[in-house]
Amino acid sequence: MKYTYNERDFDIKRYPSTTNKSLQPWNAADELTLEFIKNLKEVPESPVLINDRFGFLATTLFKLQPLSVVNHKSHQKAIERNYIANSLVLKSRTIYTPLESLPDIDLGVIKIPKSLEAFDLYLQILHSSLKENGVIVCGFMTKYFTPQLLQISSKYFEDIQQTKAKKKARLLILKNKKEVKHQTLTLKIKFDNKEYIQYPGVFSSDHIDYATQFLLEHLTVKESEHIILDLASGNGVIADHILNQQPSSEVHLMDDSYLAVESSKLNVNEGAYFHWNDTLENFEDRYLDLVVSNPPFHFEYETNIEVTLGLFRQVYRCLKESGRFVLVSNKHLNYKTHLDKLFETCSIISENDKFIIYECLKQKIEE
Repeated sequence: MKYTYNERDFDIKRYPSTTNKSLQPWNAADELTLEFIKNLKEVPESPVLINDRFGFLATTLFKLQPLSVVNHKSHQKAIERNYIANSLVLKSRTIYTPLESLPDIDLGVIKIPKSLEAFDLYLQILHSSLKENGVIVCGFMTKYFTPQLLQISSKYFEDIQQTKAKKKARLLILKNKKEVKHQTLTLKIKFDNKEYIQYPGVFSSDHIDYATQFLLEHLTVKESEHIILDLASGNGVIADHILNQQPSSEVHLMDDSYLAVESSKLNVNEGAYFHWNDTLENFEDRYLDLVVSNPPFHFEYETNIEVTLGLFRQVYRCLKESGRFVLVSNKHLNYKTHLDKLFETCSIISENDKFIIYECLKQKIEE
């Protein structure tokens, strides 16, 4: 999509791409953020951008040499692809992960995430590197406003201003940072007589997701399944369950979220392999015996199964001819229609009122 800023035209694309024309790579909150920055008396170099999922701000603000804090690998790829598409060259390193230290900054920008725990983490990240007279700008759509945003902001800043709404978007302007003793970053979840640790913003922060719990109740790994992938692995509870059944297996965990991958490293045995990625591009064809997944279909406030269906096709490519794909999903998603087109056999292992577990076989087993 075309966007003009500071008399320059940009071609901004979503990654992953979508056929849904209602899903755009930016919204009114992003535009309001650009307007605020443009109207500053002195615009500082290298602002830090967080949760700029499709790289819209990183691209349009490229002259400022912005730094991007990237949690999702798909976010990093979106930035890189939009830079290439617009022939943009940045002078130095621009990508940071959420657990890395930032240089001192004058301006931070957050597109407020759905997760309040993640918003708190992002504020803590920026607060620790912000200069005394620095400013944080937080963009959001008004329909997602909650007073908790103000409560969280007040932990870190004295001066909290909320702009007037424009195109159903607002900004929080945070100034005059407080002296704050930063808290421990990790959260703890008890499940099945074990304590799991994860970073804020990782899926299902106060309990193991109920669909995952249902899957684990019915998941049995076969002795012949030696090379296994936990796809969209979250905090690693599924992989941990698999290793308890088959300690000698080669288990891989993959997630789009950096914080999820780092969380799983705290919970899963050292023998596992960890992959921060949104695709199975690093796995060879017909390499895996088993793939297990509670695949995502919510991305912030969007529901989009196109990403999930793309993962299904990649799973098929990476499974051995005798391979098996076991996944759990919400019943209303009706994944069987799509799985039947890919796999020789797709059967239902178990289901309840909310969830359904599918077992997909790449080739039909001879009776």
